[in-house]
Amino acid sequence: MARFVQALVAAALGLAPGWVNAAPQPVIVVPLAGAIGPASADFVSRSIERANKEGAQLVVLRIDTPGGLDHSMRQIIKDILASPVPVAAFVAPSGARAASAGTYILYASHIAAMAPGTNLGAATPVSLGLPDPGAPTPGRKPGDPPGTQPPATQPRGAAAPADDHAEGQGAMTRKQVHDAAAYIRSFAQMRGRNVEWAERAVREAVSLSADEALAQNVIDLTARDVPDLLAKLDGRRVSTAGGDRVLDTSAAPLTTIEPDWRTRFLAIITDPSVALMLLMAGVYGLFFEFWNPGLALPGVLGAICLLLGLFALQMLPVNYAGLGLILLGLTFMAAEVFLPAYGSLGIGGVVAFSIGAVMLIDTDVPGFGIPLSLIATVVVVTALFIFCIAGVALKARRRPIVTGAEELIGSEGVTLDDVETEGWARIHGEQWRVVSPVPIHRGQHVRVTARSDLTLSVVPVTDADKGV
Repeated sequence: MARFVQALVAAALGLAPGWVNAAPQPVIVVPLAGAIGPASADFVSRSIERANKEGAQLVVLRIDTPGGLDHSMRQIIKDILASPVPVAAFVAPSGARAASAGTYILYASHIAAMAPGTNLGAATPVSLGLPDPGAPTPGRKPGDPPGTQPPATQPRGAAAPADDHAEGQGAMTRKQVHDAAAYIRSFAQMRGRNVEWAERAVREAVSLSADEALAQNVIDLTARDVPDLLAKLDGRRVSTAGGDRVLDTSAAPLTTIEPDWRTRFLAIITDPSVALMLLMAGVYGLFFEFWNPGLALPGVLGAICLLLGLFALQMLPVNYAGLGLILLGLTFMAAEVFLPAYGSLGIGGVVAFSIGAVMLIDTDVPGFGIPLSLIATVVVVTALFIFCIAGVALKARRRPIVTGAEELIGSEGVTLDDVETEGWARIHGEQWRVVSPVPIHRGQHVRVTARSDLTLSVVPVTDADKGV
């Protein structure tokens, strides 16, 4: 029956008769698991490009994500919308979810499907320092205007809601929510899916199970697994950026693209904690190189780590004030070693670094924050390291001089010949031209009292000077 339908469609579209009997094109399966970030966006983009080059008829984006970064999500959606190959977003396996950013991707895909026991929704944008608009004030109904007061059901003497403060933050919150609602509404209209629920997912952070999503026209179908999905998609006509496609997936070969070394590498360095450590390692390496010029290895490794850290940070939602405070703090702590600041620069550097590390990542998305325990550990280790070096440098300044011209003053030696006014003496194993105000015999001990270029002024050492 499916072949007959394909033949009719082929005749309607003017395709060659041999098209029906041709071997089905492959189907590419792309897993999208975990928080969506720069690494996953790059992986999906390259996978869709590869599917197009290999002539695949369908890309199955197997989703299991709690959400992710807005920029990365939008990059994935742009690639889906521009793809000439149909993309089926499939929330699987059972127990998986397409929360937050995953819901937008599901709505933007050509085909939306879910496995039993999965869920989607909770698509309210979350930003650092902004309250979740999906979490209503107790007693206030979802959808009420921002200034609406809740009914007077709170206990006597309870504090009134801080509406003035909420209104102060509400303007930015409303802008973000309205933008996100319009964004997902455009995909719902494009794909012919439930527009009202899409807006509720953004404004009220609601969620649906697979069966509820199918009943409310949020998704196109449900399937147990990828083979079951392909069997149900066989013969379906899909409109893409490259034109209409009729899927022949009943017997299509499956190819799963696993994340390669590049994706794994990007996932590691774009972790905010790793990026912060790379940045610090880079600064430390350059610090050691400038402190001991010629070592080369600290400078080379430091430059590499610093560039990797900066590359990772430019892919993340970075607060540049926080980054500036981190660099300022490291500069102050390094200057503590060279300047007699008696701890003021070091303490200021620790404070600036701590504040900057907390401010560095400008998002509250799960999986993209820097743990406070890591910040505290790094601050303590760095402070101890810097103050230990400063202590060693301070002790070194208090030690007596053991090299250079100043060390010669007070040194003793032996004359190599009779000295009337000028002669030669061996001091510290070296031969020096010496002058003396009194005659000195050969082999007599002398003490240096002054130096003028390469000539030393000496006086004879008497038995009283030796303590005899």
